[in-house]
Amino acid sequence: MNISQMKQVLSEILTKTNLTPCVVGHRGVGKSAGVIQACHEIGRQYVALRLGQMEVGDLVGIPYREEKIMHWSQPSWWPADDAPETIVHCDELNRAQQEDTLQAIFQFVEPPLEGRQRCLHTHTLHPKHKVVVSINPPDGSYQVATLDRALLDRMVMIYVETDYNCWARYAKEQEFDETVQQFLSAYPNLLAKPGAPLDMQMEPTERAWEMVSTLRRSCRFPADLEMEIYAGIVGQEAAVSFLRWSSEQKERPVTARQVLDDWAEVTAQVKNQRDDLQAVTLNDLVTTLEINPVLTLAQEENLVAYIGSLPRDLRFGLVKSLVKIPKVAEVLCKDIYDEIILEAIETISREAS
Repeated sequence: MNISQMKQVLSEILTKTNLTPCVVGHRGVGKSAGVIQACHEIGRQYVALRLGQMEVGDLVGIPYREEKIMHWSQPSWWPADDAPETIVHCDELNRAQQEDTLQAIFQFVEPPLEGRQRCLHTHTLHPKHKVVVSINPPDGSYQVATLDRALLDRMVMIYVETDYNCWARYAKEQEFDETVQQFLSAYPNLLAKPGAPLDMQMEPTERAWEMVSTLRRSCRFPADLEMEIYAGIVGQEAAVSFLRWSSEQKERPVTARQVLDDWAEVTAQVKNQRDDLQAVTLNDLVTTLEINPVLTLAQEENLVAYIGSLPRDLRFGLVKSLVKIPKVAEVLCKDIYDEIILEAIETISREAS
């Protein structure tokens, strides 16, 4: 994506989530300037940390003692709880020259767990303050450290590349020399030589899919940028597969809540679902009941009706999963449901014996 698109994506992520975006791009493309502009556009204060120039003490503070207790002074750059909303920009993250500096900042760039605050050693960051990272790609062109998989897995990688039209608009707004503008309009290939393709080899993980879920629930991105954004979290192959699958779903699979609460309305849809959609419904139902197995009488009847609508093999598989949930097993074993459930339970008992 270009710088204008990057600023749009940053604004969405920084204002609507606690995730940590990481801007990846070659030298001179405008990463730092774009981050600063994005901060100003969303009305945030801006603090820059040049990690290539910092040591651990610059991050965690200097230790001091009060009686028998050791404390660490708060760094001068740290945004106070009562300060205006601030974006802390960890610039040149992979230029940190000391391994312990990189290890110290690891905790800070990690998004906070639910109900917790972002931390750096003994210091906690107020939730209104956010963090953004920028790096040069580790493609052999730069003197940078290799970032390990665990650190990459905690950030949303945003790849930024040279785009003449984007630069031309910026040059016009900033009133660059007319001769320079006109020359580059004639020879846009001389704006910057493209470097190696930007690819941090991201891979799908449980944490990565949780970040994708957070972005889809909280943010609104242009359709032409979604693949790039998700590829920066779960990798290109997984992102392509996910978006292709999403676009192919003309009808969404019936959810567990619809089965339990609105069975009459979704009966026909369930019976006509393709196998892959039916599998989604089954998995959602099992997970939902594992979390909350307490059912009203109407929900019991809807659950049993759903089980009865399934083909024999799917019925056995679902009942086998549900009887592992004690409260649900009690429901399925009621005599009034024998006509639908008994055969499946008898088959499961024979398999167990």
